[in-house]
Amino acid sequence: MIYIFCAPSGSGKSTMVKHLLSKHPDLFELSVSCTTRQPRGEEVHGREYYFVTVDEFRRRIANDEFVEFEQVYDGLYYGTLKQEIERIEAAGRQVLFDVDVKGGINLKRILGDRATSIFICPPSIDELRRRLEQRGDTSPEMIEKRLAKADKELAYRPQFDRIVVNDDLHHAFAQLDAIIDETK
Repeated sequence: MIYIFCAPSGSGKSTMVKHLLSKHPDLFELSVSCTTRQPRGEEVHGREYYFVTVDEFRRRIANDEFVEFEQVYDGLYYGTLKQEIERIEAAGRQVLFDVDVKGGINLKRILGDRATSIFICPPSIDELRRRLEQRGDTSPEMIEKRLAKADKELAYRPQFDRIVVNDDLHHAFAQLDAIIDETK
């Protein structure tokens, strides 16, 4: 089974994925996405993302190296490299995706029943704003862009196989663990 995690920025999807990776280190592996954005904080090329230039990303598009990709904002691309799925499956592990909502919908459409799509939902837009501001690594202008995008992304919830509301972290972990136990 392949698991696709999606959520508006700041909803906790990366926290959910890290929970699974720490609980089942021999079962799951995170697919590293490719992006044209700059690294944040202590992010490392090849660990959190493959950080590439816009020109390099476009070259990879032309070479058909992506399962899916999306231009999220002008000049800001994210995508899933085919080689990541192949690498993880060759190692005998189950693939975890931590991707944006459109990417998740595209992956589910492409992978079909091989994948379970999970939408991590914030308890409210106000709480989402608080979380984004608390990060301290995002400009006020980008926070506003992400909140506007989040409002649109929340409308896609019905297209996902499962929804986990991240209002209480321990409760959200329990919901996620139940989904994994049921589907693996």
